[in-house]
Amino acid sequence: MARTTEGQGQQRPPRMHGPGPHGAMIEKARDVRGALRRLLARLQPYWLALAIVLVLVVASTLLGLVGPYLMGVAVDKFIAADDLAGLGRIALLMLGSYLGSWLTQAVQGVIAVRVSQRVMRDLRRELFDHLQTLSLSFFDRRQPGELMSRLTNDLDAINRVLAQNVTALFGGLLTLVGILVMMFAINFWLALASLIVFPLMLGLVGFIGKRTRAGFREFQMRIGQLNGQLEEMFGGQRVIMAFGQEGRMLADFDAANDAVRRVGIHANSYAMLIPPLMGILSNANIAILAGLGGWMTLQGFATIGTIAAFYTYSRQFANPLRQLGDLYNQLQSALAGAERVFELLDERPELADAPDAFVLDDIAGEVVFDHVDFAYVEDVPVIKDMSLRAEPGQTIALVGPTGAGKTTMVNLLTRFYDIDDGEISIDGHDIRDVQKASLRRNLGIVLQDTFLFSESVMDNIRYGRLDATDEEVVAAAKLANADQFIRRLPQGYDTPLSERGSNLSQGQRQLLAIARAVLADPAILILDEATSSVDTRTEMHIQEALLRLMEGRTSFVIAHRLSTIRNADKILVINDGEIIERGMHEELLAQRGFYHNLYMSQFKGKVVPA
Repeated sequence: MARTTEGQGQQRPPRMHGPGPHGAMIEKARDVRGALRRLLARLQPYWLALAIVLVLVVASTLLGLVGPYLMGVAVDKFIAADDLAGLGRIALLMLGSYLGSWLTQAVQGVIAVRVSQRVMRDLRRELFDHLQTLSLSFFDRRQPGELMSRLTNDLDAINRVLAQNVTALFGGLLTLVGILVMMFAINFWLALASLIVFPLMLGLVGFIGKRTRAGFREFQMRIGQLNGQLEEMFGGQRVIMAFGQEGRMLADFDAANDAVRRVGIHANSYAMLIPPLMGILSNANIAILAGLGGWMTLQGFATIGTIAAFYTYSRQFANPLRQLGDLYNQLQSALAGAERVFELLDERPELADAPDAFVLDDIAGEVVFDHVDFAYVEDVPVIKDMSLRAEPGQTIALVGPTGAGKTTMVNLLTRFYDIDDGEISIDGHDIRDVQKASLRRNLGIVLQDTFLFSESVMDNIRYGRLDATDEEVVAAAKLANADQFIRRLPQGYDTPLSERGSNLSQGQRQLLAIARAVLADPAILILDEATSSVDTRTEMHIQEALLRLMEGRTSFVIAHRLSTIRNADKILVINDGEIIERGMHEELLAQRGFYHNLYMSQFKGKVVPA
């Protein structure tokens, strides 16, 4: 019977499988306000610290506004009256106000940085944790480098705004409001004249801002693609060098790099327009004030001290406008990054546990495929009406040509993907009704391409069971025939491995993978071409370790070397997603069918007609 993917009654979206690194689907941002709202929501747990910052911003702003007012008083009351004592006192007050403003700015900056770094820590953790819940099909469609770009470049764009510019935003807005209040309190007409250019400033910011946001969004998308290409190049460097394709890789990199350059010029060209335009308009405002203020002074409507205070306020009025212009550009970059981050957080896992999923424990190891159908891409079936039964403790061998569907069966059993129709059960339990974590704890997998982490040998084996003691790790290595070569390493079990274990041979990596599986002690074992890339002598050591590991466990063995599965309890011959033959080794040879031809082509050097 057909089942939905997530157990929620929703139709599973069409599945895409393994497009190339430059074929990732990239959507444009849809909701800038929503991204800003969600970003601000991340600040809520730190409301007390932000309240303190806000108080300090207000204090800093007020102290900064006092200075120009005191200067006007100094000109009108003390300089005009030649009162040096009074001038000294007010100069000290001005100095105190500016020092107080600087001190409060410094404290608020320290608090803001602490808050921003905690928010970024939380957001990184949330994003990384969410990525662990996504289905394998999601990673099939995405470049690792592009995902890394979202965890680094996009979060860094957000961090710059939170750490450096949140207080600047509050301070700038408060400064603008405070300056306007002081200017209107001192002289209504001069204050009104100073607002002539203000609507034009806002219009320019809004007009240019729309274009900078779109430009920065595309720029960060291109950076993600470039990072993906770099990650691919680093990972495939041996292949590139072996085939002499350095020139082609350089050409591909130049093309991607040039695309970043073009988009970067477009985005930053708009962004760079705001500061000089703000400067021009602020200078125009000063010119207006100078002309009108000079006329009003001559007519007796204003004093020289008033004009001096207005000149200072006008200069201060321009500074927050310039800062807000710069902040606006950085805010566009941060919002573009936030949208890309939240796009990932909005990705829903295709393989969510059902609400009533239960923990699978203490299993015997019976595995049943009941009329299973599956396709990575809709209408392109990979597994067709497949049925099989593995009794507890049996060894089931899967053989067949490349692309027949053998590894796909493993992917379905481990529930890396969900089937389209039919049922897969373990001990009578549909695996879609089981919690994925508990299902996979009961499965041990040894793959042809062993992945080892950049940690010690001990830590890599312990990955099979994190609470294992050192003694248990060593015992697992001995059962896997790995102990001898490990002790010959420079630091033994504490020897650090390079990326993917490249400082070990293929056979040594396989033995570590087997030791990891031994330590995990699974009820069901999956061996996917575990000995296909090693020499005959190493294969013997691996086979010995595998036989110990398989003892008493239900085992699925995928093998091209048919000599390794002669003693399997049941051999399933897979071709084009279907089981076309099944039986024991001697039975299948006697049938003189597909398996017979495969076997003879390997061991006799010729194909015997069926």
